[in-house]
Amino acid sequence: MSKNFKELQDETIAIRKHIDRTYQKEHSNPLYLTSSFIFDSAEEMAAVFADEQEGNIYSRYSNPNVDELIEKVALLEEAENGWATSSGMAAVFTTFAALLKAGDHIVSSRSVFGSTHRLFTEIFPKWGITTTYVDALDYEGYSNAIQENTKILYLETPSNPALEIIDIERVANICKAKNILFAVDNCFATPILQKPIALGADISIHSTTKYMDGQGRTLGGLILGSNEIIAKMEAFARHTGPALSPFNAWIISKSIETLSLRVHHMSNGALELAKRLENHPAISFVKYPFLESHPNVEVAKKQMKAGGGIVTFELKGGLDAGRKFLNNLEIFSLTPNLGDAKSIATHPASTTHSKLKPEERLAVGISDGLVRLSIGLEHIEDLWKDLENALI
Repeated sequence: MSKNFKELQDETIAIRKHIDRTYQKEHSNPLYLTSSFIFDSAEEMAAVFADEQEGNIYSRYSNPNVDELIEKVALLEEAENGWATSSGMAAVFTTFAALLKAGDHIVSSRSVFGSTHRLFTEIFPKWGITTTYVDALDYEGYSNAIQENTKILYLETPSNPALEIIDIERVANICKAKNILFAVDNCFATPILQKPIALGADISIHSTTKYMDGQGRTLGGLILGSNEIIAKMEAFARHTGPALSPFNAWIISKSIETLSLRVHHMSNGALELAKRLENHPAISFVKYPFLESHPNVEVAKKQMKAGGGIVTFELKGGLDAGRKFLNNLEIFSLTPNLGDAKSIATHPASTTHSKLKPEERLAVGISDGLVRLSIGLEHIEDLWKDLENALI
């Protein structure tokens, strides 16, 4: 078959991009569960350590299973290169820690994951790195917040959990005009539905724990970007150790073979359920990127192939109504994960974003009655019946 993977569609890349022919010519790539690699001579060992010759040294640096995963997702993301980490938050942390120093400044959308918020407000300030938040859709605000020491602008789209849709091309143009880097958390969309780098971003970040694994088995993270940017990630991560295990890389790479099937099926189910939920009397509002009622539906349709598997809605009755709803569910799992084959319900105000102050939650659209659904692969009618029964 063609080795020019750039000419192939995403589904084919996800299945056919693998380690080149191995010793036993396995059709399914083998596991490389080793901490280190041997050399045939002292000269070869010295050459590899000196970067004069390609080769694996230690699995904290590189491993064939990890390399395969990186190469596959880089193709899907239309990126030159990538780096894999032990979790999605390790990917977020590594991105900033590798690129910034004391005195540098970040501009970020206010709508970010709770742990990312704590990085920006509690951890990075100890190292002299500051952050300015901007409301997610305030494009003039992004431009005005950029200072002389600003090095990177960061956002999530769709955001977690409010599902705000930010125009990636528009923000990319702002960053290019100001000569700063632009990073996008692409976890909710995956490269199947959205390609931030093709839209002008410099960096795309993933928690592979979510849709890429798709079955709630592993932790992992990925950073995609240019060779120059990824070289800085490598220089930092090789010596600080947020390495992805070969076993997890192998599992995630296998799961990506079905990523397109899963995210499109989940997107179709999520859109149908969102439409039904909009008409339920117990619900104040529903947000889903491809609902016509979403305030940024046109931007979503411009930069995404489908709306993804996440639906959020607000229950009338606030916190008590939210707890009653969750306790009435029988099929949906109660867990903070998402992107799983099993459908999941989460109450962000008391879980994923519980460390935010009430006013901080409200500023990013998280009320006490907000519920986040991650739609899985179960039959849609079974899911709808479970939701109907829980909303009584």
